[in-house]
Formats: sequence, structure tokens, C-alpha cells
Amino acid sequence: MQIYMVGGAVRDRLLGRPVHDHDWVVVGATPGQMLAHGYLPVGRDFPVFLHPETREEYALARTERKSGSGYRGFVVHSAPDVTLEEDLSRRDLTMNAMAMRTADSGLAELFDPHHGARDIAARVLRHVSDAFREDPVRILRVARFAACLPDFSVAPGTMQLMREMVAHGEMQHLVAERVWQELARGLMQEKPSRMFEVLRACGALQVLLPEVARLWGVPQRAEYHPEVDTGVHLMLVLDMSAQLQAPLSVRFACLAHDLGKGNTPADLLPRHIGHEVRSAELLKGLAKRLRVPVDCHATADTVAREHGHVHRSGELSAAALVRLLERCDAIRKPGRFADVLLACECDARGRLGFEESAYPQRARLAAVLATVQSVATSDIAAQATAQGASGPQVGKRIHRARVAAVAHWIAAQGTA
Repeated sequence: MQIYMVGGAVRDRLLGRPVHDHDWVVVGATPGQMLAHGYLPVGRDFPVFLHPETREEYALARTERKSGSGYRGFVVHSAPDVTLEEDLSRRDLTMNAMAMRTADSGLAELFDPHHGARDIAARVLRHVSDAFREDPVRILRVARFAACLPDFSVAPGTMQLMREMVAHGEMQHLVAERVWQELARGLMQEKPSRMFEVLRACGALQVLLPEVARLWGVPQRAEYHPEVDTGVHLMLVLDMSAQLQAPLSVRFACLAHDLGKGNTPADLLPRHIGHEVRSAELLKGLAKRLRVPVDCHATADTVAREHGHVHRSGELSAAALVRLLERCDAIRKPGRFADVLLACECDARGRLGFEESAYPQRARLAAVLATVQSVATSDIAAQATAQGASGPQVGKRIHRARVAAVAHWIAAQGTA
């Protein structure tokens, strides 16, 4: 029985990145032997075990054979005679198809039959073999790795293979949960724009996210968007969300905030009147199709509808500011409102030449919300009820008190 560290742990070690998780392959063993050594079985589709002490995963060496469509159509074979080379050959990219073990000398011994170390040095994402085409999830993984390693390029042969897979309809077999999982992971990488550039280059973006794909080539007014192209703007916004270390809900909101610009009538271009409402409608279909988590959808919906008002909030009256907070449900959900403001800052700074610009709207609206929250609504409600006011009337009194508090705050800012 021989044990090797494989996959991401080896890759990240060669990249000089922190190694957080270790995966192991066991060659020459049976499930019975693993159980005898105290390993705990956890694999459903193939033999995977947890180490009795470290709880790290140890998988028996295996091969895979395509048996149907999509990423689930595989027959897995695991046996003591499956070699390390056979196990590594089934992997997606050369940089993920390396193994390492400690030799008798105490030195780390690298097994690299597909030249993954060479591709890492050359900064290339390259498929291991033609078997890559058997699993469409691998297209998403390549795009995600491009976002994680933005100085890596996709090998021409790998890009061609991905295009062929898209042309043959392989992307149609992906389930929504897996698409969202990879999309979410890609959004959280160092340069999320690279994920969408790769998906667009191979044709997968048009299949998976047509609402996003159609944004390229759509012009915007140059005085507001020096980059002009809406798709280019979207990529700048996504990378700004990474620069500002935004959470997933904010990054997804950035992805979806301008979807409506993709179907602006041609005679209105480069203006995009009413794109906010159209964006929210398109988002609804996208979120349902990919089964986007509720919190991500809710934040994105608010950003899509209200980002224009947030950008112009410095011009709003006290009453308009309170109405904006109410539409954003900021009083009940201040944490989500903070995410909305962060997404709006990403939008404003995700423009050519505006990357280092200040965005005072974020701090100002946070202060407006704090002012509204300081209003003693329970006292107002008790007084109104004692005077015979009903529910709607109580609500109006609370609203007026909040507007008055914000008006006072605005006046104080002017004299500060």
C-alpha cells in the first residue's frame, strides 16, 4: 500500500501558496485493508475514507470511463492494480495531475507524468488528455482557475477542446447546483473577470448566462462610462468587488446590476432609460434557473433597482432619502443595506479612470440610516395609539418623524 499527496495540495505547494487542505491517493489497497487500519468510509460513488486521526480524505486509486451525458455519466473502477499514473490521467489539468510522497531519504518526491510543473512555470492551464471532454464541469473549473491564477493563460489546444464541447451541447447537461457552485467560487477569486472572459471565449457564457453575454458590444454614454462597452464595465465592476474584498452576495449583485442594458432598444442607445427595472426582471429568471441562494438574489435585486438612486443620493431630500431606505428595507435589514452600498461603490469605481475615486454616498447613506434608527419609534407608536390612531396612521407618524430627523441631520451637516 502506497500513499501519495495529490491534486491541489501539490499544485499550491509548487505555486508557493498556502496549502489548506490535503487530498491523498492510496495505491495497492482494498477497502478491507483501509478499514483494518482504522479509516472511516465516506465515499458513495467510489471508495473514499477519512484518516482516523487527521480526518483528511484518502481515496483509493481509480479510473473513470464515460457511460452517458453530463458530469454524472461515468463508470468508476477502483482496484489494487490501478496505478498512480492511471489515477492521475483521469484528472482535468496538468497542474492538478501531480503527486508527491516522502521518499526514504526524507525528501519530497514529485510524480509528474503530465508535466504539470512545467505548465505551472509557464503559467499555462492545459488539459491532461482528450478525456477532458467527457466532463463539462471542467470548462467551469478552467474558468475558475483562470480567475484564481490571473497570470495564467488557457492553452490553445485546451481552449479549442472547450469550444468543441460547447458546440456539441455538453453544457446543456450541467445541473443548476453545480453551475452555481462553480460560479460562486469563481466570483470569490482574485480576478473574477477572468472567469467570464474564458467562458465567453469558449462560448459557454452564451449558454449558461445569456443575460450577461449580451452585454458586450452594448454602448453607454462616454461622459459617465469612459470604457463605453457595458461588458467591459461589468468586468471592471467585478474586479473592483474583489479589490474591496466584498462577500459573495455583493459580487453576485455586481454581476447582475446592469443586465437590463443588454436589451435596451437600439433607438435609445447609448442611453439606458428604465434599465433598472429590466435588470431586476432578468435577474429573476437567472436566479430561478441557477437556484441562486435567497440572500444573494435579494441583495442583487435591490442593487439592480436602486443603484442609480444610491449614486444620486447626495441630491435627494430628506423625504426621498427615507423612501430610499424603505424601498431597500434598510431599517429592518441594515446588514444587507451595507452590502448594497458596497456593491454600488464597486459600480461607481468600476469605470475607466474612476478606480481610485472616493464614493461618499456609502458613508453618507450609512449615517442617514443611523439617524433613522435613532428615532424612538416605540414612543411615537405608544403616543399615537393613546390618541386613538390606527396602524396605518401610526406608520405615517413614524415616517414623518424619521423624515424630520434626517432633515435635521442634513441641516447640521451644512453648518458643520
